[in-house]
Amino acid sequence: MPISDTLISNEQIVVQTKKHWIAPLRDSVWAIILIVVGLFLGVISPNGDGIVGSIGDLLDLARIVLVIVGVVWIAYNIVIWRTAEFAITNLRVMRDEGLLSKRQSATLLTGITDVNSDVGFLGRSLGYGDLKILTQSGESGADVFNTILDPIGFRNIIMERKLAAMSGHATAPPIAAPPAVVEPAPAAQTPAVTPPASPPGPTSAESADALARLADLHDRGAITDAEFETKKAEILARM
Repeated sequence: MPISDTLISNEQIVVQTKKHWIAPLRDSVWAIILIVVGLFLGVISPNGDGIVGSIGDLLDLARIVLVIVGVVWIAYNIVIWRTAEFAITNLRVMRDEGLLSKRQSATLLTGITDVNSDVGFLGRSLGYGDLKILTQSGESGADVFNTILDPIGFRNIIMERKLAAMSGHATAPPIAAPPAVVEPAPAAQTPAVTPPASPPGPTSAESADALARLADLHDRGAITDAEFETKKAEILARM
């Protein structure tokens, strides 16, 4: 099953790669040795009758078996090379390889502690290498990607996506600014009502003149004694 069919909700593939073309050759060293040994047995196999002939027949049988096993082994490695997939998503690092023995893995980006690369001289020249993805489980839980294309670039993207995933989890929502405090407008002040000024009182000269005329009226008998005293008191109160 391709990796694209195993994605979970909201998961997207960021980058995808495969094994280098040298992978089947690298994985088929023992298969090639079996074929070479089988061919060598065919060369040294004796011909004849009796025991020598029987030995020759056994060597011929062994030769056939070794060659067939070697060829099938190489063909299997070629299929593995063609079908292997490695991917980095926004959530995980995933791989899917194997035919008879499927090797599938998925490691959360946030759970990765380190990514080790192993790129030899030939790997630097041809652009392949191995990656070992480590988690908190250490070596026991390591996930190894063998003979993949551009291992350094793949490793760098893993670490970049890991940092992005971690910063996405750690980023807190922005704090809303406190609402602006609106000061109430000052209440309109009612202007103080100034009581009307009292009319200025009579001057001393006017009061004296009024008393003199009042006394003249009293002397001529125009007003009574009580009226004289009342008016006199009023004039003196205004002074």
